Amino acid sequence: MKHGANIYKYAKEIGCDAKEVIDFSSNINLYQPKTTLDPDNEMIVKYADTSYMDLRKSIAKNYPVKKSQIALYNGATSAIFDLLNTLDLDKVYLYAPLYGEYENALPKHVNKIKINRFKNINLIPQKNSTVVFVNPSTPDGKYYDLKKLFKIWKKQNCQVILDESFLEFETLKSFVHEINNYQKLYIIQSFSKFYACAGVRIGAVFSHKKNLKKLKQPIWNISSFDASFLTQRLNDKAFVKHSKKYHSLQKKELKNILESSNLFSKIHQSDSNFFLVKTKHAKALFTHLLDYKILVRTCGSFDFLSNKYLRFAIKDKQSHTLLKKALKEFHE
Repeated sequence: MKHGANIYKYAKEIGCDAKEVIDFSSNINLYQPKTTLDPDNEMIVKYADTSYMDLRKSIAKNYPVKKSQIALYNGATSAIFDLLNTLDLDKVYLYAPLYGEYENALPKHVNKIKINRFKNINLIPQKNSTVVFVNPSTPDGKYYDLKKLFKIWKKQNCQVILDESFLEFETLKSFVHEINNYQKLYIIQSFSKFYACAGVRIGAVFSHKKNLKKLKQPIWNISSFDASFLTQRLNDKAFVKHSKKYHSLQKKELKNILESSNLFSKIHQSDSNFFLVKTKHAKALFTHLLDYKILVRTCGSFDFLSNKYLRFAIKDKQSHTLLKKALKEFHE
């Protein structure tokens, strides 16, 4: 499995509707209030404002960036591809395991080096190279204090790409403020994870305004509905409050379920909304859970991991209850 959330493929395999699948492979905020946004005819017929000024203002209020330091994209993956195909790249260090699209987005001529962050995180990159780091990491959800590494990267005059798409779930420090101190820093931000809107495709690059002028953004790369939806959700302070409270409660519940099952030899400490686990039963367990219409993320496609790893995203109480039952009834 190269990506999570492929519920349509697996629903077809087991002969059910995709809506029936409980998707533990998708790490989207489990707090998902219904939107009150009603797209009217004017929103559909008219061209969007190419400046997306209302959305930029809302992002700037929620993140310590200026409106001029925000480049908007039709999803974080689009932002990754544009950024990596615009920057002058020669040698790129990927701190792995990480989101696979970073490797896929690299031009063929680029010399890529994968650093095993589990074992060799303090390797010093070559001067004037580029480094890519996802924090909190995926698929294990660990948050790294990057002060020491960032100092090394600056000393080596590296272009630094930090992906902070899973940062909002817990009280974790962002490096966005360093944009003003180090011009070669780029922050990738997905809004689909925390703001529970994977179908609304909005991502961003935060960087110095001079850097953003070089990016090749289409004039209209976000729909009017997408921009209005995210603007509304960013301005909803109650959403943030309820999300974090619900996340904390359900995270404890899921961890207890995984621990009490005694099926996993290791459950990684997570600072995000998912858990990476190791088990010798991974293949059989994946198939067993599908019988219960439960989809989990296999992690054999990640660098430095094996087919013994699975990932479980945090879900609601009803989903957790079914998972607990399915794990209890597993026999290989």
